[in-house]
Amino acid sequence: MIKMKVLFSTIFISFSFSLFAQVQVPGVDTSIQALNYYLYFKSSTEIDSVYKNVASGEFTPGKGFDLVRTKYGSLNFSLYAMARYLNQLPGNQTWTDHLGRQRDFVGRNDFYFHRAMLWFSGFVGTPRLSYVATVWTIMPTQQTLVYGNIQYRLNKHFRFGIGVAPNLSIRSMQGPFPFYASTDRTMGEESLRGGFTQGFFVTGEIVPKLSYTLMLGNNLSTLGIQASKETRNLSKSMTLVWMPTTGEFGPRGGIGDFEYHKKVATRFGTSIVHSREDRFNNIGTPSPDNTQVRMTDGLLFFETGALKDGLTVQQADYNMMAVDAGVKYKGFSAQLEVYGRRLSNFAADGPVPLSSINDYGYSLQISHLVVPRRLVLYGINSYFWDEFKRHPYEFGGGFNFYPINSRSWRLNGQVMRVYKTSAGGTFGLYTAGQTGTTITIGTDIIL
Repeated sequence: MIKMKVLFSTIFISFSFSLFAQVQVPGVDTSIQALNYYLYFKSSTEIDSVYKNVASGEFTPGKGFDLVRTKYGSLNFSLYAMARYLNQLPGNQTWTDHLGRQRDFVGRNDFYFHRAMLWFSGFVGTPRLSYVATVWTIMPTQQTLVYGNIQYRLNKHFRFGIGVAPNLSIRSMQGPFPFYASTDRTMGEESLRGGFTQGFFVTGEIVPKLSYTLMLGNNLSTLGIQASKETRNLSKSMTLVWMPTTGEFGPRGGIGDFEYHKKVATRFGTSIVHSREDRFNNIGTPSPDNTQVRMTDGLLFFETGALKDGLTVQQADYNMMAVDAGVKYKGFSAQLEVYGRRLSNFAADGPVPLSSINDYGYSLQISHLVVPRRLVLYGINSYFWDEFKRHPYEFGGGFNFYPINSRSWRLNGQVMRVYKTSAGGTFGLYTAGQTGTTITIGTDIIL
């Protein structure tokens, strides 16, 4: 055990040396300098990264390191990485979908270097013209992509962008990543939300403390959808954010008052999305390419048999609205978001048993900074009033420990009780249909 602690300490300090030795002082031995930076970083109550966010959602880099900066342009490198252990209990069970059909559930019990994002960003010619190119990988699904966007800032009221950006469906899609309570979104956030798509957006300040973003995209989620399969229907979304007291809500607008606001920070917002969605492949193929839209029993909406045995829906209207409110004060933080989603106007290969599907729910996240700049304890609760009266929910919580007094490195542990999980997939923490306990232990870094 002692040998393991020595090994861990050696690896950690070596990593710290390599990180901070980039800042060199002439005539000073770099290893000594790195140690000094490490000790200062550990003990300081002021040092922390400031993460700017300009409507790119999860694609907004961290502070990073400037590789090149001239009057002609700049290049910055930033990194996010997360690894975790996930255990869904009980590991084997059966569950019943909204049509009364029994399905098998096999819970995950695995370790993964789950997600990595490499951001290359900067400006070209003028600071008004900025870019970000992102290398993104999700190991559980073996997916790797390179994407980004280009933005031009006219003034504080208008910033224009084109490329990959979020459909403005929920607050956590619009900047807080990765400063969630846990290492991923709540079940409530995951179940109904839109995804990221290719599109054009404009954002800016309406009046002081009140801002807006408008987004026109190709669809609800661009992941796995080729241009040849796109329809001519564009998604439309918008959001308003009002921060009436301090005019800010902490770095990236994330969850938790790690910064210990001495004045009450408040944020209120609303988000709206409309999209005419398609399954993006032939009706004869049971599994759709559109994997973003799920029903509250966890089934993919466009899969064959989702609404009735043998029936396949080709197109449907997706409409969603969310209202969110948050507060931070002296280490205490609370975030509430209420959702409503309507699926309607179905085009299918046969008679559809219902004309619309209406689902409503909320997510509540409460946290407290128990040890300043070190330890946060939090609780989470999500609940749905859904079309099929299944009422999925979750409750539980966990802790975040920050070894170097900074949001840049976090250790997370969480235990959640889930009931008829409505979210699915291997991106997040949930597998459709589970009733039981989900345990996660993880760590992430952002530079």
